[in-house]
Amino acid sequence: MPEIGTTSARDRGHRPGAPADAPVPTRWVWLAAWPVTAVFVLSNAATPLYVLWQREIGFSRGTLTVVFACYIAGLLGSLLVSGVVSDRLGRKPVLLPALGLALIACLVFATAGSVAALLVARLFTGVAVGAVVSAGMAAVSDVAGPRRGRLAALLASCAMVFGAGLGPLLAGVLSETLPAPAVTVFAAEAVLLATAVAVVLRMPLRRPGAPARGAWVRVPGVPRGSGRRLALGIAVFAPGITATSFVLSLGPSLLTGLLGTGSRTVAGALAFAMFLTATGAQFAVRRLGRHSVLLAGAAATAAGMAALVVAVRASSLPALTAAALLAGAGQGMGQLGGLSLLNSGVPARRLAEANAALNVGGYLPAGLLPVLAGYLSDAVGLATGTTVFGGALLALAVTGGLVVLADRGRGAGRRG
Repeated sequence: MPEIGTTSARDRGHRPGAPADAPVPTRWVWLAAWPVTAVFVLSNAATPLYVLWQREIGFSRGTLTVVFACYIAGLLGSLLVSGVVSDRLGRKPVLLPALGLALIACLVFATAGSVAALLVARLFTGVAVGAVVSAGMAAVSDVAGPRRGRLAALLASCAMVFGAGLGPLLAGVLSETLPAPAVTVFAAEAVLLATAVAVVLRMPLRRPGAPARGAWVRVPGVPRGSGRRLALGIAVFAPGITATSFVLSLGPSLLTGLLGTGSRTVAGALAFAMFLTATGAQFAVRRLGRHSVLLAGAAATAAGMAALVVAVRASSLPALTAAALLAGAGQGMGQLGGLSLLNSGVPARRLAEANAALNVGGYLPAGLLPVLAGYLSDAVGLATGTTVFGGALLALAVTGGLVVLADRGRGAGRRG
Protein backbone atom coordinates (compact mmCIF):
# COMPACT_ATOMS: atom_id res chain seq x y z
CA MET A 1 0.00 0.00 0.00
CA PRO A 2 1.46 3.44 -0.87
CA GLU A 3 2.07 5.81 2.01
CA ILE A 4 -0.86 8.02 2.93
CA GLY A 5 -0.74 11.41 1.34
CA THR A 6 -2.04 10.76 -2.17
CA THR A 7 -5.57 11.60 -3.16
CA SER A 8 -7.34 8.23 -3.30
CA ALA A 9 -9.29 6.66 -0.46
CA ARG A 10 -7.37 3.45 -1.07
CA ASP A 11 -4.05 5.24 -0.51
CA ARG A 12 -5.38 6.71 2.71
CA GLY A 13 -6.07 3.23 4.00
CA HIS A 14 -9.73 4.04 4.75
CA ARG A 15 -13.11 3.32 3.22
CA PRO A 16 -14.20 5.50 0.26
CA GLY A 17 -15.34 8.89 1.43
CA ALA A 18 -13.43 8.73 4.72
CA PRO A 19 -11.74 12.00 5.70
CA ALA A 20 -7.97 12.18 5.30
CA ASP A 21 -7.45 12.46 9.07
CA ALA A 22 -9.70 9.54 9.97
CA PRO A 23 -8.00 7.28 12.54
CA VAL A 24 -6.33 4.12 11.32
CA PRO A 25 -7.96 0.93 12.70
CA THR A 26 -6.40 -0.18 15.98
CA ARG A 27 -5.33 -3.51 14.47
CA TRP A 28 -2.84 -1.59 12.32
CA VAL A 29 -1.27 -0.05 15.43
CA TRP A 30 -0.57 -3.58 16.66
CA LEU A 31 0.59 -4.75 13.22
CA ALA A 32 2.92 -1.76 12.91
CA ALA A 33 4.79 -3.07 15.95
CA TRP A 34 5.48 -6.47 14.31
CA PRO A 35 8.57 -5.39 12.28
CA VAL A 36 10.10 -4.13 15.54
CA THR A 37 9.47 -7.51 17.14
CA ALA A 38 10.81 -9.48 14.16
CA VAL A 39 14.10 -7.58 14.02
CA PHE A 40 14.58 -7.78 17.78
CA VAL A 41 14.09 -11.54 17.61
CA LEU A 42 17.22 -11.52 15.43
CA SER A 43 19.05 -9.19 17.82
CA ASN A 44 19.32 -11.87 20.51
CA ALA A 45 18.74 -15.11 18.58
CA ALA A 46 22.47 -15.82 18.68
CA THR A 47 22.68 -15.70 22.49
CA PRO A 48 22.23 -19.45 23.22
CA LEU A 49 24.54 -20.35 20.33
CA TYR A 50 27.57 -18.44 21.61
CA VAL A 51 28.66 -21.30 23.85
CA LEU A 52 28.41 -23.64 20.84
CA TRP A 53 30.42 -21.31 18.60
CA GLN A 54 32.91 -20.74 21.41
CA ARG A 55 33.56 -24.48 21.59
CA GLU A 56 33.70 -25.01 17.82
CA ILE A 57 35.67 -21.90 16.82
CA GLY A 58 37.56 -21.24 20.06
CA PHE A 59 37.57 -17.75 21.61
CA SER A 60 37.67 -16.15 25.07
CA ARG A 61 34.96 -14.43 27.12
CA GLY A 62 36.55 -11.11 26.19
CA THR A 63 36.23 -11.91 22.49
CA LEU A 64 32.63 -12.97 23.10
CA THR A 65 31.77 -9.57 24.52
CA VAL A 66 33.52 -7.91 21.54
CA VAL A 67 31.28 -9.93 19.20
CA PHE A 68 28.31 -8.71 21.20
CA ALA A 69 29.57 -5.12 21.17
CA CYS A 70 30.05 -5.18 17.40
CA TYR A 71 26.27 -5.23 17.27
CA ILE A 72 26.22 -2.11 19.45
CA ALA A 73 28.70 -0.42 17.10
CA GLY A 74 26.49 -1.13 14.09
CA LEU A 75 23.44 0.05 15.98
CA LEU A 76 25.03 3.32 17.07
CA GLY A 77 26.33 4.01 13.57
CA SER A 78 22.86 3.36 12.18
CA LEU A 79 21.30 5.73 14.68
CA LEU A 80 23.47 8.58 13.37
CA VAL A 81 21.63 8.30 10.05
CA SER A 82 18.35 6.40 10.32
CA GLY A 83 16.41 8.79 12.55
CA VAL A 84 17.12 11.85 10.40
CA VAL A 85 16.53 9.96 7.13
CA SER A 86 13.27 8.50 8.44
CA ASP A 87 11.93 11.91 9.50
CA ARG A 88 12.80 13.39 6.08
CA LEU A 89 12.02 10.58 3.61
CA GLY A 90 9.50 8.49 5.52
CA ARG A 91 9.53 5.30 7.56
CA LYS A 92 9.34 2.75 4.72
CA PRO A 93 12.52 3.90 2.88
CA VAL A 94 14.41 3.12 6.11
CA LEU A 95 12.55 0.02 7.27
CA LEU A 96 12.67 -1.97 4.03
CA PRO A 97 16.48 -1.79 3.57
CA ALA A 98 16.89 -2.57 7.27
CA LEU A 99 14.82 -5.73 6.92
CA GLY A 100 16.85 -6.69 3.86
CA LEU A 101 20.08 -6.29 5.83
CA ALA A 102 18.61 -8.38 8.65
CA LEU A 103 17.94 -11.18 6.15
CA ILE A 104 21.56 -11.03 4.99
CA ALA A 105 22.66 -11.25 8.64
CA CYS A 106 20.59 -14.44 8.98
CA LEU A 107 22.50 -15.96 6.06
CA VAL A 108 25.89 -15.03 7.54
CA PHE A 109 24.95 -16.39 10.97
CA ALA A 110 23.68 -19.64 9.47
CA THR A 111 27.00 -20.29 7.70
CA ALA A 112 29.40 -18.73 10.24
CA GLY A 113 32.64 -20.63 10.79
CA SER A 114 34.89 -17.92 12.18
CA VAL A 115 34.93 -14.99 14.59
CA ALA A 116 35.09 -12.64 11.59
CA ALA A 117 31.79 -14.01 10.27
CA LEU A 118 30.16 -13.54 13.67
CA LEU A 119 31.44 -9.96 13.79
CA VAL A 120 29.96 -9.20 10.35
CA ALA A 121 26.63 -10.81 11.21
CA ARG A 122 26.40 -8.90 14.48
CA LEU A 123 27.37 -5.64 12.74
CA PHE A 124 24.62 -6.08 10.13
CA THR A 125 22.16 -6.96 12.88
CA GLY A 126 23.08 -3.80 14.77
CA VAL A 127 22.55 -1.60 11.72
CA ALA A 128 19.11 -3.16 11.16
CA VAL A 129 18.15 -2.75 14.81
CA GLY A 130 19.29 0.88 14.82
CA ALA A 131 16.99 1.61 11.90
CA VAL A 132 14.09 -0.15 13.58
CA VAL A 133 14.39 1.54 16.97
CA SER A 134 14.21 4.91 15.25
CA ALA A 135 12.02 4.49 12.16
CA GLY A 136 10.07 1.41 13.27
CA MET A 137 9.09 2.71 16.68
CA ALA A 138 8.22 6.09 15.17
CA ALA A 139 6.07 4.28 12.59
CA VAL A 140 4.00 2.80 15.40
CA SER A 141 3.37 6.31 16.72
CA ASP A 142 2.56 7.60 13.23
CA VAL A 143 -0.02 4.86 12.63
CA ALA A 144 -1.54 5.33 16.08
CA GLY A 145 -1.90 9.10 15.75
CA PRO A 146 -1.67 11.70 18.53
CA ARG A 147 -4.80 10.49 20.34
CA ARG A 148 -3.28 7.05 20.93
CA GLY A 149 0.19 8.21 21.91
CA ARG A 150 0.34 6.22 25.15
CA LEU A 151 -0.78 3.05 23.36
CA ALA A 152 1.88 3.64 20.70
CA ALA A 153 4.65 4.06 23.28
CA LEU A 154 3.52 0.94 25.11
CA LEU A 155 3.28 -1.24 21.99
CA ALA A 156 6.56 0.00 20.49
CA SER A 157 8.42 -0.58 23.73
CA CYS A 158 6.84 -3.98 24.37
CA ALA A 159 7.49 -5.07 20.77
CA MET A 160 11.16 -4.38 21.31
CA VAL A 161 11.57 -6.25 24.59
CA PHE A 162 9.26 -9.13 23.63
CA GLY A 163 11.20 -9.72 20.43
CA ALA A 164 14.49 -9.47 22.32
CA GLY A 165 13.28 -12.21 24.67
CA LEU A 166 11.61 -14.42 22.08
CA GLY A 167 14.82 -14.66 20.03
CA PRO A 168 16.98 -16.54 22.56
CA LEU A 169 14.11 -18.80 23.67
CA LEU A 170 13.33 -19.78 20.09
CA ALA A 171 17.02 -20.28 19.34
CA GLY A 172 17.62 -22.32 22.47
CA VAL A 173 14.74 -24.71 21.85
CA LEU A 174 15.35 -25.13 18.11
CA SER A 175 19.11 -25.58 18.50
CA GLU A 176 18.67 -28.46 20.96
CA THR A 177 15.75 -30.24 19.31
CA LEU A 178 16.57 -30.03 15.59
CA PRO A 179 19.72 -30.75 13.53
CA ALA A 180 22.06 -28.07 12.19
CA PRO A 181 21.38 -25.58 15.04
CA ALA A 182 22.57 -22.36 13.38
CA VAL A 183 20.90 -23.08 10.04
CA THR A 184 17.62 -24.06 11.70
CA VAL A 185 17.49 -21.03 14.00
CA PHE A 186 18.23 -18.43 11.35
CA ALA A 187 16.03 -20.02 8.69
CA ALA A 188 13.12 -19.68 11.12
CA GLU A 189 14.07 -16.06 11.80
CA ALA A 190 14.23 -15.35 8.04
CA VAL A 191 10.59 -16.43 7.78
CA LEU A 192 9.62 -13.98 10.54
CA LEU A 193 11.49 -11.18 8.78
CA ALA A 194 9.73 -11.96 5.49
CA THR A 195 6.36 -11.47 7.18
CA ALA A 196 7.61 -8.16 8.57
CA VAL A 197 8.47 -7.03 5.03
CA ALA A 198 4.90 -7.78 4.00
CA VAL A 199 3.56 -5.72 6.90
CA VAL A 200 5.77 -2.71 6.08
CA LEU A 201 4.73 -2.78 2.43
CA ARG A 202 1.05 -2.52 3.47
CA MET A 203 1.46 -0.21 6.45
CA PRO A 204 -0.79 2.90 6.24
CA LEU A 205 1.75 5.68 6.78
CA ARG A 206 1.51 9.34 5.93
CA ARG A 207 4.18 10.95 3.82
CA PRO A 208 6.62 13.15 5.76
CA GLY A 209 6.15 16.89 5.71
CA ALA A 210 8.66 19.42 4.44
CA PRO A 211 12.18 18.15 5.21
CA ALA A 212 14.04 19.90 8.00
CA ARG A 213 17.37 21.52 7.36
CA GLY A 214 20.68 20.25 8.63
CA ALA A 215 23.14 17.44 8.07
CA TRP A 216 21.86 13.99 7.11
CA VAL A 217 24.46 12.28 9.29
CA ARG A 218 24.69 13.67 12.81
CA VAL A 219 24.44 12.76 16.45
CA PRO A 220 20.67 12.51 16.96
CA GLY A 221 19.03 14.98 19.27
CA VAL A 222 15.70 16.50 20.26
CA PRO A 223 14.07 19.87 19.61
CA ARG A 224 14.83 22.76 21.92
CA GLY A 225 12.92 22.40 25.15
CA SER A 226 12.87 18.59 25.08
CA GLY A 227 16.37 17.98 26.40
CA ARG A 228 15.14 17.42 29.96
CA ARG A 229 12.77 14.68 28.79
CA LEU A 230 15.58 12.96 26.93
CA ALA A 231 17.98 13.19 29.88
CA LEU A 232 15.45 11.70 32.30
CA GLY A 233 14.79 8.80 29.96
CA ILE A 234 18.49 8.05 29.45
CA ALA A 235 19.21 8.28 33.19
CA VAL A 236 17.06 5.19 33.81
CA PHE A 237 17.01 3.42 30.43
CA ALA A 238 20.82 3.30 30.10
CA PRO A 239 21.52 1.33 33.32
CA GLY A 240 18.56 -0.96 32.58
CA ILE A 241 19.60 -1.92 29.06
CA THR A 242 23.24 -2.26 30.16
CA ALA A 243 22.13 -4.78 32.78
CA THR A 244 20.18 -6.84 30.25
CA SER A 245 23.07 -6.62 27.77
CA PHE A 246 25.39 -8.12 30.36
CA VAL A 247 23.00 -11.01 31.02
CA LEU A 248 22.73 -11.64 27.27
CA SER A 249 26.46 -11.56 26.59
CA LEU A 250 27.82 -13.38 29.64
CA GLY A 251 24.72 -15.07 31.04
CA PRO A 252 25.44 -18.39 29.28
CA SER A 253 29.02 -18.28 30.62
CA LEU A 254 27.69 -17.65 34.12
CA LEU A 255 25.35 -20.60 33.80
CA THR A 256 28.17 -22.84 32.60
CA GLY A 257 31.05 -21.64 34.76
CA LEU A 258 29.27 -20.99 38.04
CA LEU A 259 26.13 -23.06 38.00
CA GLY A 260 27.22 -26.10 36.02
CA THR A 261 24.66 -26.08 33.22
CA GLY A 262 25.47 -25.64 29.53
CA SER A 263 21.91 -26.10 28.28
CA ARG A 264 21.14 -23.72 25.42
CA THR A 265 17.44 -24.05 26.24
CA VAL A 266 18.06 -22.93 29.83
CA ALA A 267 20.14 -19.96 28.61
CA GLY A 268 17.43 -19.00 26.12
CA ALA A 269 14.68 -19.44 28.70
CA LEU A 270 16.52 -17.17 31.14
CA ALA A 271 16.79 -14.43 28.51
CA PHE A 272 13.15 -14.93 27.51
CA ALA A 273 12.00 -14.69 31.12
CA MET A 274 14.02 -11.49 31.50
CA PHE A 275 12.34 -9.79 28.56
CA LEU A 276 8.93 -11.26 29.30
CA THR A 277 9.22 -9.56 32.68
CA ALA A 278 10.16 -6.36 30.87
CA THR A 279 6.98 -6.65 28.81
CA GLY A 280 4.77 -7.47 31.78
CA ALA A 281 6.23 -4.67 33.86
CA GLN A 282 5.34 -2.12 31.20
CA PHE A 283 1.72 -3.24 31.08
CA ALA A 284 1.59 -3.23 34.88
CA VAL A 285 2.77 0.39 35.22
CA ARG A 286 1.18 1.84 32.08
CA ARG A 287 -1.33 3.92 34.08
CA LEU A 288 1.26 5.42 36.43
CA GLY A 289 2.80 8.85 35.95
CA ARG A 290 5.98 9.00 33.89
CA HIS A 291 8.20 9.92 36.83
CA SER A 292 6.80 7.01 38.86
CA VAL A 293 7.51 4.61 36.00
CA LEU A 294 11.10 5.83 35.76
CA LEU A 295 11.65 5.60 39.52
CA ALA A 296 10.34 2.04 39.54
CA GLY A 297 12.68 1.20 36.66
CA ALA A 298 15.72 2.59 38.47
CA ALA A 299 14.83 0.68 41.65
CA ALA A 300 14.40 -2.60 39.71
CA THR A 301 17.78 -2.25 37.99
CA ALA A 302 19.54 -1.48 41.28
CA ALA A 303 17.92 -4.49 42.96
CA GLY A 304 18.83 -6.68 39.98
CA MET A 305 22.50 -5.79 40.21
CA ALA A 306 22.51 -6.53 43.94
CA ALA A 307 21.02 -9.94 43.15
CA LEU A 308 23.67 -10.50 40.45
CA VAL A 309 26.46 -10.00 42.98
CA VAL A 310 24.77 -12.47 45.35
CA ALA A 311 24.38 -14.96 42.47
CA VAL A 312 28.06 -15.08 41.56
CA ARG A 313 29.25 -15.09 45.15
CA ALA A 314 26.89 -17.87 46.24
CA SER A 315 26.71 -19.72 42.88
CA SER A 316 22.96 -19.40 43.19
CA LEU A 317 20.65 -20.06 40.25
CA PRO A 318 17.62 -18.48 42.02
CA ALA A 319 19.64 -15.29 42.63
CA LEU A 320 20.80 -15.21 39.00
CA THR A 321 17.21 -15.68 37.86
CA ALA A 322 16.07 -12.85 40.13
CA ALA A 323 18.85 -10.64 38.76
CA ALA A 324 17.75 -11.30 35.18
CA LEU A 325 14.07 -10.67 35.93
CA LEU A 326 14.76 -7.45 37.80
CA ALA A 327 17.12 -6.26 35.04
CA GLY A 328 14.37 -6.91 32.50
CA ALA A 329 11.85 -4.95 34.55
CA GLY A 330 14.34 -2.10 34.91
CA GLN A 331 14.97 -1.88 31.17
CA GLY A 332 11.29 -2.19 30.32
CA MET A 333 10.13 0.57 32.65
CA GLY A 334 13.06 2.84 31.78
CA GLN A 335 12.33 2.39 28.11
CA LEU A 336 8.59 2.97 28.49
CA GLY A 337 9.13 6.06 30.61
CA GLY A 338 11.64 7.51 28.16
CA LEU A 339 9.48 6.83 25.09
CA SER A 340 6.39 8.23 26.80
CA LEU A 341 8.21 11.43 27.68
CA LEU A 342 9.38 11.86 24.08
CA ASN A 343 5.98 10.99 22.56
CA SER A 344 4.30 13.58 24.77
CA GLY A 345 6.60 16.46 23.87
CA VAL A 346 8.36 15.88 20.54
CA PRO A 347 6.58 16.66 17.23
CA ALA A 348 6.14 13.80 14.75
CA ARG A 349 8.60 15.32 12.29
CA ARG A 350 11.42 14.85 14.84
CA LEU A 351 10.19 11.74 16.65
CA ALA A 352 12.38 9.15 14.90
CA GLU A 353 15.47 11.24 15.61
CA ALA A 354 14.39 11.64 19.25
CA ASN A 355 13.94 7.85 19.55
CA ALA A 356 17.41 7.44 18.06
CA ALA A 357 18.84 9.87 20.63
CA LEU A 358 17.29 7.91 23.50
CA ASN A 359 18.77 4.68 22.18
CA VAL A 360 22.22 6.20 21.62
CA GLY A 361 22.22 7.24 25.27
CA GLY A 362 21.19 3.75 26.32
CA TYR A 363 23.20 1.53 23.99
CA LEU A 364 26.52 3.34 24.33
CA PRO A 365 27.12 2.16 27.92
CA ALA A 366 25.37 -1.12 27.06
CA GLY A 367 28.11 -1.76 24.51
CA LEU A 368 31.11 -0.55 26.47
CA LEU A 369 30.54 -1.77 30.02
CA PRO A 370 29.86 -5.47 29.28
CA VAL A 371 33.03 -5.57 27.12
CA LEU A 372 35.04 -4.16 30.01
CA ALA A 373 33.40 -6.69 32.33
CA GLY A 374 34.24 -9.52 29.92
CA TYR A 375 37.94 -8.69 29.73
CA LEU A 376 38.07 -8.01 33.47
CA SER A 377 36.56 -11.46 34.03
CA ASP A 378 39.25 -13.01 31.84
CA ALA A 379 41.90 -11.28 33.97
CA VAL A 380 40.59 -11.68 37.54
CA GLY A 381 37.91 -14.35 37.25
CA LEU A 382 34.23 -14.34 36.37
CA ALA A 383 33.01 -13.86 39.93
CA THR A 384 35.21 -10.82 40.64
CA GLY A 385 34.58 -9.22 37.25
CA THR A 386 30.84 -9.65 37.61
CA THR A 387 30.91 -8.23 41.15
CA VAL A 388 32.72 -5.09 40.01
CA PHE A 389 30.32 -4.68 37.07
CA GLY A 390 27.25 -5.20 39.25
CA GLY A 391 28.41 -2.68 41.84
CA ALA A 392 29.16 -0.01 39.24
CA LEU A 393 25.82 -0.47 37.52
CA LEU A 394 23.96 -0.43 40.83
CA ALA A 395 25.51 2.99 41.52
CA LEU A 396 24.46 4.26 38.07
CA ALA A 397 20.88 3.05 38.59
CA VAL A 398 20.64 4.76 41.97
CA THR A 399 22.03 7.97 40.46
CA GLY A 400 19.41 7.83 37.70
CA GLY A 401 16.65 7.39 40.24
CA LEU A 402 17.90 10.39 42.21
CA VAL A 403 17.91 12.51 39.03
CA VAL A 404 14.28 11.60 38.34
CA LEU A 405 13.30 12.20 41.96
CA ALA A 406 14.93 15.64 41.93
CA ASP A 407 13.13 16.55 38.68
CA ARG A 408 9.78 15.49 40.11
CA GLY A 409 10.47 17.62 43.17
CA ARG A 410 11.24 20.64 41.00
CA GLY A 411 8.02 20.05 39.05
CA ALA A 412 6.00 19.92 42.26
CA GLY A 413 7.68 23.10 43.44
CA ARG A 414 6.78 24.90 40.20
CA ARG A 415 3.15 23.79 40.49
CA GLY A 416 3.07 24.97 44.09
